[in-house]
Amino acid sequence: MDITVQLNNLRVAPRKARLVVDLVRNKNIQDAKNVLQFTINKTAGSVSKLLDSAIASAVNDLKLQESHLYISKITVDEGPKMKRSFPMSRGRAYPIMKRTSHIALTLSEKPKTQTSQPKIRKSKNK
Repeated sequence: MDITVQLNNLRVAPRKARLVVDLVRNKNIQDAKNVLQFTINKTAGSVSKLLDSAIASAVNDLKLQESHLYISKITVDEGPKMKRSFPMSRGRAYPIMKRTSHIALTLSEKPKTQTSQPKIRKSKNK
């Protein structure tokens, strides 16, 4: 069962947000929390809150165990840009693009390991 949560219009450039997101991709929940806790970046706090929200949804709504979850997919997409201008000399104005991000996080359960018997290879007689 997959849990998907989204954070829209985060006021951080997508390029900077992808640096933090790449640190926690395909990690289990506890490792991801530890990495985000000690990452010095504005985005780390927001991604941590998003992760906590996804965990709460999985545990309360779908009755999944937190220890069996991992981050299967996390993406950062570009949101709308706020367009501003910076006044310069002689009446000119330079444009400023204030970028925003959309972060989508998907949690999945770890596949259960099957305890099957080892395959026995037959030798070829020549």
